[in-house]
Amino acid sequence: MLRSVTTGLMAAVICAAMVGCHMQSDSATRPMMAATQPTPAIAAPPDDPSKVSPLPVGAAAPAAVLTRADGSSADLAALYAAKPTVLIFYRGGWCPFCNAHLAALAKIQPDLLALGYQIMAISPDQPAELEKTSAKHHLNYQLLSDSQMKLAQAFGLAFRVDDTTLTKYRGYGIDLEKYSGQPHHLLPVPAVYIVDQSGKIRFVHYNPDYKQRMSDEEILAAAKSALK
Repeated sequence: MLRSVTTGLMAAVICAAMVGCHMQSDSATRPMMAATQPTPAIAAPPDDPSKVSPLPVGAAAPAAVLTRADGSSADLAALYAAKPTVLIFYRGGWCPFCNAHLAALAKIQPDLLALGYQIMAISPDQPAELEKTSAKHHLNYQLLSDSQMKLAQAFGLAFRVDDTTLTKYRGYGIDLEKYSGQPHHLLPVPAVYIVDQSGKIRFVHYNPDYKQRMSDEEILAAAKSALK
């Protein structure tokens, strides 16, 4: 128990040093929680990433049927039940900060698998774009397409990109409609969730500043703590 509390305190200090960071772990909050928190109704995505309302620890993780890079279906409800899950939400393969995060995650994949976890990384990218990202960075874990952003909205992570930012992205050669195949102009705030086999959220970390991500060491520490 002392190790669990110490891990939670250390992670909180790390998070506090990251501007805008939000983190919650089940091991840190369990004594204060009387019951699992219900999943709130899905609200319209805000226009500001700092105004998202991600699901907290204790809530039921939303499930959906997403699409893998090879076009096959991935039923999250069944996948949650199979193994505890490290669930990553990222903006897309066009984002260099996301690519660095995905590559760092690959470094701890053997450790996470040894702990019994599976890894799933979700973005608005179409399956064909997922294949490019996976091949480019030699990723062996699952990348899943949430091109309509329904799952990201259910998790409370979606926001609408404003017209000024869209114009700036197009100037960089980034066409969000091309990557997702959809005209919604939605992106997820980057986040890390840990979900147990009952479908309960055990850990949450998100940051509206897309340049700030959890390190691989921090993710591994959170994964170990969530099992206690």
